[in-house]
Amino acid sequence: MTGQRSDARRNYAHILAVAEAEVAARGAQASLEQIARTAGVGSATVRRHFPTRKALLEAVFKQRVHDLCARAHELRGEDDSRSALVEWLRELLAYSLAARGLADVLSYEPLQDEAGQDSCALTIGAAGALLLRKAVDDQAVRADITIDDLLVLIVGIALATENYTDPAAQADRAFRLAVAGFGADGT
Repeated sequence: MTGQRSDARRNYAHILAVAEAEVAARGAQASLEQIARTAGVGSATVRRHFPTRKALLEAVFKQRVHDLCARAHELRGEDDSRSALVEWLRELLAYSLAARGLADVLSYEPLQDEAGQDSCALTIGAAGALLLRKAVDDQAVRADITIDDLLVLIVGIALATENYTDPAAQADRAFRLAVAGFGADGT
Protein backbone atom coordinates (compact mmCIF):
# COMPACT_ATOMS: atom_id res chain seq x y z
CA MET A 1 0.00 0.00 0.00
CA THR A 2 3.04 2.26 0.19
CA GLY A 3 3.23 4.65 -2.71
CA GLN A 4 -0.54 4.96 -3.01
CA ARG A 5 -2.18 8.34 -3.04
CA SER A 6 -3.59 9.44 0.31
CA ASP A 7 -7.20 9.13 -0.93
CA ALA A 8 -6.52 5.54 -2.06
CA ARG A 9 -5.07 4.72 1.38
CA ARG A 10 -8.13 6.26 3.06
CA ASN A 11 -10.44 4.27 0.74
CA TYR A 12 -8.56 1.07 1.58
CA ALA A 13 -8.79 1.69 5.33
CA HIS A 14 -12.49 2.61 5.11
CA ILE A 15 -13.36 -0.42 2.97
CA LEU A 16 -11.41 -2.67 5.34
CA ALA A 17 -13.27 -1.29 8.38
CA VAL A 18 -16.62 -1.87 6.68
CA ALA A 19 -15.52 -5.34 5.61
CA GLU A 20 -14.51 -6.22 9.18
CA ALA A 21 -18.01 -5.32 10.41
CA GLU A 22 -19.73 -7.22 7.57
CA VAL A 23 -17.60 -10.34 8.06
CA ALA A 24 -18.22 -10.23 11.82
CA ALA A 25 -21.95 -10.11 11.16
CA ARG A 26 -22.23 -12.48 8.19
CA GLY A 27 -19.05 -14.57 8.14
CA ALA A 28 -16.89 -15.37 5.14
CA GLN A 29 -19.83 -15.10 2.76
CA ALA A 30 -20.32 -11.39 3.44
CA SER A 31 -21.43 -9.71 0.24
CA LEU A 32 -18.73 -7.71 -1.53
CA GLU A 33 -21.49 -5.61 -3.09
CA GLN A 34 -22.93 -4.82 0.35
CA ILE A 35 -19.46 -3.89 1.57
CA ALA A 36 -19.11 -1.52 -1.39
CA ARG A 37 -22.55 0.03 -0.78
CA THR A 38 -21.91 0.51 2.94
CA ALA A 39 -18.47 1.98 2.25
CA GLY A 40 -19.98 4.34 -0.32
CA VAL A 41 -17.76 3.12 -3.16
CA GLY A 42 -18.30 1.10 -6.29
CA SER A 43 -17.76 -2.65 -6.50
CA ALA A 44 -14.83 -2.03 -8.81
CA THR A 45 -13.10 0.00 -6.10
CA VAL A 46 -13.52 -2.85 -3.60
CA ARG A 47 -12.19 -5.35 -6.15
CA ARG A 48 -9.24 -3.09 -7.01
CA HIS A 49 -8.13 -3.21 -3.38
CA PHE A 50 -9.23 -6.82 -2.79
CA PRO A 51 -9.30 -8.75 -6.08
CA THR A 52 -10.69 -11.90 -4.46
CA ARG A 53 -12.86 -12.75 -1.47
CA LYS A 54 -9.84 -14.55 -0.02
CA ALA A 55 -7.72 -11.37 -0.31
CA LEU A 56 -10.41 -9.42 1.54
CA LEU A 57 -10.68 -12.03 4.30
CA GLU A 58 -6.89 -12.21 4.64
CA ALA A 59 -6.81 -8.44 5.19
CA VAL A 60 -9.69 -8.57 7.69
CA PHE A 61 -7.96 -11.22 9.82
CA LYS A 62 -4.37 -9.98 9.54
CA GLN A 63 -4.24 -8.53 13.10
CA ARG A 64 -5.91 -11.55 14.68
CA VAL A 65 -3.45 -13.83 12.92
CA HIS A 66 -0.56 -11.65 14.08
CA ASP A 67 -1.82 -11.92 17.68
CA LEU A 68 -2.11 -15.71 17.43
CA CYS A 69 1.42 -15.97 16.08
CA ALA A 70 2.75 -13.79 18.88
CA ARG A 71 0.94 -16.00 21.36
CA ALA A 72 2.55 -19.12 19.85
CA HIS A 73 5.98 -17.55 20.32
CA GLU A 74 5.16 -16.74 23.96
CA LEU A 75 4.00 -20.29 24.62
CA ARG A 76 7.21 -21.80 23.20
CA GLY A 77 8.89 -20.87 26.48
CA GLU A 78 6.54 -23.06 28.54
CA ASP A 79 8.00 -26.17 30.16
CA ASP A 80 4.98 -28.35 29.33
CA SER A 81 5.11 -28.30 25.52
CA ARG A 82 1.96 -30.41 25.09
CA SER A 83 -0.08 -28.08 27.30
CA ALA A 84 1.34 -25.07 25.44
CA LEU A 85 0.31 -26.57 22.08
CA VAL A 86 -3.17 -27.46 23.34
CA GLU A 87 -3.62 -24.00 24.87
CA TRP A 88 -2.63 -22.34 21.58
CA LEU A 89 -4.98 -24.60 19.59
CA ARG A 90 -7.79 -23.79 22.02
CA GLU A 91 -7.12 -20.06 21.48
CA LEU A 92 -7.08 -20.57 17.71
CA LEU A 93 -10.43 -22.34 17.97
CA ALA A 94 -11.85 -19.56 20.14
CA TYR A 95 -10.69 -16.94 17.60
CA SER A 96 -12.18 -19.01 14.80
CA LEU A 97 -15.54 -19.14 16.57
CA ALA A 98 -15.52 -15.46 17.58
CA ALA A 99 -14.26 -14.14 14.25
CA ARG A 100 -16.74 -15.61 11.83
CA GLY A 101 -14.95 -16.36 8.59
CA LEU A 102 -11.49 -17.05 10.02
CA ALA A 103 -12.03 -20.82 9.74
CA ASP A 104 -12.94 -20.32 6.08
CA VAL A 105 -9.67 -18.47 5.48
CA LEU A 106 -7.69 -21.19 7.23
CA SER A 107 -9.44 -23.90 5.23
CA TYR A 108 -8.12 -22.67 1.89
CA GLU A 109 -5.44 -24.99 0.60
CA PRO A 110 -2.57 -22.78 -0.54
CA LEU A 111 -2.12 -22.79 -4.29
CA GLN A 112 1.35 -23.38 -5.70
CA ASP A 113 1.63 -19.75 -6.83
CA GLU A 114 0.70 -18.57 -3.31
CA ALA A 115 3.37 -20.63 -1.56
CA GLY A 116 5.63 -17.63 -0.94
CA GLN A 117 2.86 -15.21 -0.06
CA ASP A 118 1.99 -14.09 3.45
CA SER A 119 -1.36 -15.88 3.79
CA CYS A 120 -3.20 -16.38 7.07
CA ALA A 121 -3.09 -20.17 6.75
CA LEU A 122 0.65 -20.25 6.05
CA THR A 123 1.41 -17.78 8.82
CA ILE A 124 -0.71 -19.63 11.39
CA GLY A 125 0.75 -22.93 10.21
CA ALA A 126 4.31 -21.73 10.67
CA ALA A 127 3.62 -20.44 14.18
CA GLY A 128 1.79 -23.60 15.22
CA ALA A 129 4.49 -25.81 13.71
CA LEU A 130 7.01 -24.34 16.16
CA LEU A 131 4.87 -25.42 19.10
CA LEU A 132 4.16 -28.80 17.56
CA ARG A 133 7.85 -29.46 16.82
CA LYS A 134 8.76 -28.71 20.45
CA ALA A 135 6.02 -31.05 21.72
CA VAL A 136 7.13 -33.82 19.34
CA ASP A 137 10.79 -33.33 20.33
CA ASP A 138 9.75 -33.58 24.00
CA GLN A 139 7.87 -36.79 23.12
CA ALA A 140 4.72 -35.18 24.51
CA VAL A 141 2.82 -35.49 21.23
CA ARG A 142 2.75 -38.27 18.67
CA ALA A 143 5.45 -37.82 16.01
CA ASP A 144 3.07 -38.54 13.11
CA ILE A 145 0.90 -35.46 13.79
CA THR A 146 1.44 -32.54 11.41
CA ILE A 147 0.42 -28.91 11.76
CA ASP A 148 -1.86 -29.42 8.76
CA ASP A 149 -3.63 -32.19 10.70
CA LEU A 150 -4.16 -29.82 13.61
CA LEU A 151 -5.40 -26.95 11.43
CA VAL A 152 -7.87 -29.28 9.70
CA LEU A 153 -9.06 -30.33 13.14
CA ILE A 154 -9.57 -26.74 14.34
CA VAL A 155 -11.19 -25.59 11.09
CA GLY A 156 -13.45 -28.64 11.06
CA ILE A 157 -14.61 -28.10 14.63
CA ALA A 158 -15.18 -24.37 14.05
CA LEU A 159 -17.16 -24.89 10.85
CA ALA A 160 -19.14 -27.85 12.21
CA THR A 161 -20.23 -25.99 15.36
CA GLU A 162 -20.69 -22.38 14.21
CA ASN A 163 -24.47 -22.71 13.79
CA TYR A 164 -25.18 -24.38 17.13
CA THR A 165 -27.12 -22.44 19.74
CA ASP A 166 -23.98 -22.52 21.90
CA PRO A 167 -21.12 -23.05 19.45
CA ALA A 168 -18.40 -22.52 22.07
CA ALA A 169 -19.69 -25.34 24.31
CA GLN A 170 -20.10 -27.76 21.42
CA ALA A 171 -16.69 -26.83 20.00
CA ASP A 172 -15.06 -27.27 23.40
CA ARG A 173 -16.52 -30.77 23.73
CA ALA A 174 -15.32 -31.78 20.25
CA PHE A 175 -11.91 -30.24 20.94
CA ARG A 176 -11.48 -32.14 24.23
CA LEU A 177 -12.41 -35.41 22.50
CA ALA A 178 -9.90 -34.78 19.72
CA VAL A 179 -7.08 -33.65 22.02
CA ALA A 180 -7.38 -36.93 23.93
CA GLY A 181 -5.73 -38.61 20.92
CA PHE A 182 -2.66 -36.32 20.78
CA GLY A 183 -0.54 -38.17 23.31
CA ALA A 184 2.70 -39.88 22.37
CA ASP A 185 1.10 -43.21 23.26
CA GLY A 186 -2.06 -42.47 21.23
CA THR A 187 -4.04 -41.25 24.25
